[in-house]
Amino acid sequence: MPRLGLTTTSVVGQGAELADEIGFAHVSVTTLARRLGIRTASLYAHVLGNDDLRTRIALLALQEMADRADREVAGRAGVDALMALGDVYRGYAAEHPGRYDASRLPMDPSTAATSAGPRHAALARAVLRGYDLDEAQQVHAVRLLGSTFHGFVSLELAGGFAHSKPPSQESWAAILSSLDLVLTSWSTA
Repeated sequence: MPRLGLTTTSVVGQGAELADEIGFAHVSVTTLARRLGIRTASLYAHVLGNDDLRTRIALLALQEMADRADREVAGRAGVDALMALGDVYRGYAAEHPGRYDASRLPMDPSTAATSAGPRHAALARAVLRGYDLDEAQQVHAVRLLGSTFHGFVSLELAGGFAHSKPPSQESWAAILSSLDLVLTSWSTA
């Protein structure tokens, strides 16, 4: 019997908040129950276990980032769209480090297909339309964007740029400008 006031949505939301506080790797049904001040068994009316909880947090994070990217990229093209998309990932990771980590959780193909993951790929392709790349090259370019965004963000979250100058924001701006140059001059031949 579900606990009064708890819903699957609220349980997942609380799990996402916990992930931001203690790190996604440390989230479990037990740690979430402790945070909520309830028995672990009470959560099983809302999630099937640790894997289900973690997958639902990942799905939430992907949805939140895709919604944010839709808003920020809308009406932009070329380098402006590229910078807006990159800033969405970087900003989301800074605000929600645990959720950002969750967004990279490997999923089974059917769950991945019904997640907001395909929206992320579509958003990247929409940004790339401003660069006149053919379909085959877009796949490579989407992977380049993902690798660059996620690589930088992961290093930044881990403190990799905290002890050197210039500030990481300057490097981020230079990297996005360089990506624009690469995409502008990308050969489709």
